[in-house]
Amino acid sequence: MLLILAQESNTGWTVGYTIGIIVVLAVVALVVPILMLARSIGGRAAAINAHLEDAVRHTDALKGLNTTIESAGAITAGLNRGRTRLGG
Repeated sequence: MLLILAQESNTGWTVGYTIGIIVVLAVVALVVPILMLARSIGGRAAAINAHLEDAVRHTDALKGLNTTIESAGAITAGLNRGRTRLGG
């Protein structure tokens, strides 16, 4: 009788450990691809940041575009006034 109880209690532990190992393996199988993808993204982040910094540097001159437009408007208005005074 004691041998049967010992076998039943060992069976429970065996089933518990087996389920635990299966759960751990499932979690590892799900987490490893996520970590690999995160590493890949992290590796590309430096290149992406460098390209964004290039874009900022190349488009920096656009900040003065409104000033250029205002100056061009003043120049064309002056030319129109001159033309009007000259009768054209």
